[in-house]
Amino acid sequence: MVLVVLGLLLAACGTVVTDAPKVTVTGSAGQAPTVTYLTPLSVDATHREVVWPGTGAELVEGAPVLIDFWLENATDASLVKESYSTSPTPRMLTVEDLGTDLYETLKGQQVGARLLQIAPGGSGADYPTVTVLDVLPTRAEGEPVTPDASLPVVEEADGVPTLTATGTPPPDDLVVQPLVRGTGPQVDAGDVITVQYGGFAWDDGALFDSTWQRGLPVSFLLSDVPPWAEGLVDQPTGSRVMLVVPPSYPLGVTDAEELAGKTVVFVIDILATGAPAQATP
Repeated sequence: MVLVVLGLLLAACGTVVTDAPKVTVTGSAGQAPTVTYLTPLSVDATHREVVWPGTGAELVEGAPVLIDFWLENATDASLVKESYSTSPTPRMLTVEDLGTDLYETLKGQQVGARLLQIAPGGSGADYPTVTVLDVLPTRAEGEPVTPDASLPVVEEADGVPTLTATGTPPPDDLVVQPLVRGTGPQVDAGDVITVQYGGFAWDDGALFDSTWQRGLPVSFLLSDVPPWAEGLVDQPTGSRVMLVVPPSYPLGVTDAEELAGKTVVFVIDILATGAPAQATP
């Protein structure tokens, strides 16, 4: 469904009109926007506007981008689809993944930006659209935390976390070690979380699973992964957390037989969190 809806954003040719349709966007960062305009809105070509600029990292060509979006039918201002009540949408910053129009709207922007795109009807929609896009971080952002010296060392290579094993016996209990403390909303037990993560073996630091390698963040119900459900509750969004999981815990995120009976280490960047959607607005 998201692919179809985002396809509605890609219809126009990418020209910025001089006499842009008047659309007002209000609302706070992290919240669904309020969009105001007279209907039916007449749109002849695509218009783009920065509602406010981002202050975070600049988006990188070919790298993941994470967005919240609000898409309306500009004929009558009806809501077509939004992600604020569900989970953010991950994409690669490429024309192939986004299509020309949405790619042009996002390229060169920074994390934290709120963007407005107004587009005429075309492929995928027979009506003009008004879309608000919030650019979210794809990695932890916050204050570094000095970890316990007995734990494996987490470093980065080309922006991807790596783990160096200690060579010491693993702990018997679940260990929760913040590495970066974010400042966003805290994770609740029943939330759907959006994360980047890597999974490593305690004994030798070998990587067995990684969203960084696969390319895009993932979203899932926290309660589906027992050790994460215990270790990530109350952690703020934007944090990077190390979880050391003894073999007594069901992992939930992997069925790898070679991990049976082994202690594993997860390095998790918490990108977004929210209650599961109860109904479509």
